[in-house]
Amino acid sequence: MSAGGGAAPGLPGDPPGGRRAVVVWGVGVTVYFVAIIFRTSLGVAGIDAADRFHVGASALSTFSILQLLVYAGMQIPVGLMVDRMGTRRVLALGAVLFTTGQLGFAFAHSYGAALACRALLGCGDAMTFISVLRLGARWFPARRGPMIAQVAALIGMGGNLVSTVVLSRLLHDIGWTPAFAGSAAAGLVALALLLLFLKDHPEGYEPAPGPRPGKGAVRRQLVGAWREPGTRLGLWTHFTTQFPAMVFLLLWGMPFLVESQGLGRDTAGTLLTLVVLSNMGVGLVYGQVVARHHEARLPLALGTLAATALLWAAVLSWPGAHAPLWLLITLCVVLGACGPASMIGFDFGRPANPPERQGTASGIVNMGGFLATITTLLAVGVLLDATGGSYRIAFCAVFVLQALGLSRILLLRGPALRRERERIVASRVTTVHVPVRDNEGGGLRA
Repeated sequence: MSAGGGAAPGLPGDPPGGRRAVVVWGVGVTVYFVAIIFRTSLGVAGIDAADRFHVGASALSTFSILQLLVYAGMQIPVGLMVDRMGTRRVLALGAVLFTTGQLGFAFAHSYGAALACRALLGCGDAMTFISVLRLGARWFPARRGPMIAQVAALIGMGGNLVSTVVLSRLLHDIGWTPAFAGSAAAGLVALALLLLFLKDHPEGYEPAPGPRPGKGAVRRQLVGAWREPGTRLGLWTHFTTQFPAMVFLLLWGMPFLVESQGLGRDTAGTLLTLVVLSNMGVGLVYGQVVARHHEARLPLALGTLAATALLWAAVLSWPGAHAPLWLLITLCVVLGACGPASMIGFDFGRPANPPERQGTASGIVNMGGFLATITTLLAVGVLLDATGGSYRIAFCAVFVLQALGLSRILLLRGPALRRERERIVASRVTTVHVPVRDNEGGGLRA
């Protein structure tokens, strides 16, 4: 992928893409789509969960915190698993785990049992996105990477849309257990499709066999990926841009809009849906821009960060009891850009690492946003309990995490981009064919 303004030409050995690639990749994305439905299902059920398990704000936030803590903690192990075991096996294991977790959550009556089910769900969920990124890299040319990643994220956000529109209505109409148990059936369908149709790579494009696992192999894999400034820049880009929307959609958006801003649940649900729709639209735009103009990565990420901070500041500092609806709508539209901006982190990590380290590097990058989300979910819950429900104070935690991430991005951007340019120049030099004279025929040969 070029560091300049145009899209990069196809690389030697690139898979061809095509209809078969779309079908196989589509099966993988379907598994991710279902995982997102299950991951975000608590976001529309937060108030119901508080009543069902008789817990307060801090305990309620623990559901999402534990789920995401497991998710984040699994990212590096999953990256190593994908590099060693292949996509199909890891995705199948993930589907079994997150479906079991969702089904168990439907029948849980105690707080402890519900926590265990969300942890199991988070473990399975952790195995999906990195696998889908690897699947796209194995089936499509490298120049398609940014767009393929954004489309995968976009389709995943469709799962969030199902949660906010369908699952929330099912909870209201048929109750907790039928709604969650019924949704678990989608996991079984996704697993069946995976086992029937998914392949790790197209025929004839098998990856070169890597070194046999030995003592210290995992450590060398991790250290090699971490030492690349592009991997760390990707992590902090993901950390800084993803969490404001995740916190809003996973747990605190509905209570904030209903309890702090005085909106009805239907209106609040519509605004959550707006975040998802904005995410899907912005994702297509960001994917096209980054694929064609690689130097736009950092401006897009920093611009999204600035816009998010500005809108949250406007909402939280509004002089009246409630911010006007138009401002809340604008906030939700801007929050929709957070997901696509976080995907740019992978576009820093991908060119910084060789193919045999792609899963590991993606796992490191993907930890960033979820660690920030976990921290903010906990901080908001604790501050709400400490202040008697002051959302204005609680959501100020967003600015602290943004400031931390911004400082790391500014520190790493120079070394990472310089290293990336050096790798691109080196790869072009090694692929140049210099004509030499054939001593026998007097002609020229490559």
